[in-house]
Order: sequence, then C-alpha cells, then structure tokens
Amino acid sequence: MKTAYPIILTPVETGYLVYVPDFDINTEGASIADAISMASDAISLTGITMQDMGKKLPDASTVLPACGAGELAVFAVVDFDAYRRANDMRAVRKNVTIPSYLNELGERAGVSFSQVLQDGLKQRFGVR
Repeated sequence: MKTAYPIILTPVETGYLVYVPDFDINTEGASIADAISMASDAISLTGITMQDMGKKLPDASTVLPACGAGELAVFAVVDFDAYRRANDMRAVRKNVTIPSYLNELGERAGVSFSQVLQDGLKQRFGVR
C-alpha cells in the first residue's frame, strides 16, 4: 500500500538537503526529482528496518509542514511492501516435507526444489 510522507527540501550548493519530519531523518539529492526519490528510498529503508525490529511505523502527516525562506515542502510516496520485495533478498532456510515419490521424480528430473517452492509461493501471494 502506498503512503505519502511530507518532506522539506532545502537548497544547498550541491542540490537539495531533505528532511523527513515523521521519521526525523535526512538525505539529499542533486535535483528536486532526485531529492524526492532519495527521500522515498530513505523512508522505505528506515520503515522496513523499523518493521524488522518490531517497531510501529509513524503515521504519515497529512499536512505539509511550514517552510523557511527558499525551502519547499512536498510529499514523498513510499510503498514499504514493494520496497521490501525489490530490496530484501536475504535467503532463509526452510525445512520442508514432501512425499518420497515426488522427491525421487524431482531428483531424476534435476528439479531445484528451492526454486519450485519460491515460484509456488510467488504465485500463491500474487508476487511478480
């Protein structure tokens, strides 16, 4: 599910400094588009790290914060689930039980049981 978090862009010599009030984090970008993209990435990484630690994600503020002179407030859109799918490729070992005849057929055919399980889980959960 997509969420929009407010960010504040401050012009600096090399582009834009980005502050994300809801997460109290900073990042930067060379242009406005790059800064917004970097903010989305920083929010997503921070968010999935918080989830992994069992912490609650902050609710997204629905009002843009006040800005100082020259600053710009915009929303950065994030999708924590999509970010995790795209970036969290840690392998996790699972022990599964299958009927002996399927094991023999699979071994004779040179099947990667791990790949078959991954394909089946992706299909079950509608993951591309």
